[in-house]
Amino acid sequence: MTNQDKPTSCCCVLDASTYVGFWILKRLLAKGYSVHAAIRKNGESMLEEIIRNMQATEERLVVYDVDVLDYQSILVSLNNCNAVFCCLDNPEGYDEKEVDLEVRGAINVVEACARTETIEKIVFSSSLTAAIWSDDIRTQKDVDEKCWSDLDFCVKKKLWHAMAKTQSEKAAWALAMDRMVNMVSVNPGLIVGPSVAQYNSRPIMSYLKGAAQMYESGVLAYVDVEFVADVHIRAFEDSSACGRYFCFNQIVNTEEAALKFVEILSPLIPMPARYEKEMQGSEVYEERLRNKKLNKLVEAGSAC
Repeated sequence: MTNQDKPTSCCCVLDASTYVGFWILKRLLAKGYSVHAAIRKNGESMLEEIIRNMQATEERLVVYDVDVLDYQSILVSLNNCNAVFCCLDNPEGYDEKEVDLEVRGAINVVEACARTETIEKIVFSSSLTAAIWSDDIRTQKDVDEKCWSDLDFCVKKKLWHAMAKTQSEKAAWALAMDRMVNMVSVNPGLIVGPSVAQYNSRPIMSYLKGAAQMYESGVLAYVDVEFVADVHIRAFEDSSACGRYFCFNQIVNTEEAALKFVEILSPLIPMPARYEKEMQGSEVYEERLRNKKLNKLVEAGSAC
């Protein structure tokens, strides 16, 4: 039996004002769930304003103000919830200081879930950057859910987005296993979708630190936000879902794919001058990312 067959009624999305959190919230409401939209106290954003306006007309939506460093405020937002979708992207982007804050926030969310009897599962939103960075990435044939980014390499290259996602996900997994909390993580590529340049510009630029190396290593990938949101919900509803799930629609490993990628992210990324008139070059880099596990989850259940 899947969780979809059970009388599950209420989910918490924390932070609902992140780009992916907002879309998870929307898809949950569309599927008939009640939603606690937990919004971090980090200054008003456009998405936060939209969510607060939605609360006035959507009876199944309740907004909570939380501080992820304040354990008690998280507990309040989880009251009577069956699932937590943990989305801790920093809307201001990433620097060295943000790494520690995201790790502490992840630990507090998992601990709060462990102390909330109604919680059945955490779906932890991480990133491909938690898996793709190391000195020897180009020598690996398969980069899949067993892989983790090398922390020393991330520090050396100042890859703070990758550092934050790697450390926070590892910390969440360690505590979830210790406290026997049921957790699944989703590791998306760069998330794109409606108004993404408007709502998620700084996290995008943090993700793309080292983009040229990602491209040449065959590990640059992106994914539509609606698909990502549906995968998060599927990971909750399928009781057999477990472990990590790489989530992407498209690998960018050719110049044609790179051009399309730049067009999608316009105007955040300027069009290279040599592409303004016509495509040049035909370099194709070997794809290394694998998402067979995700395909099984989406198409016919899941496999660990």
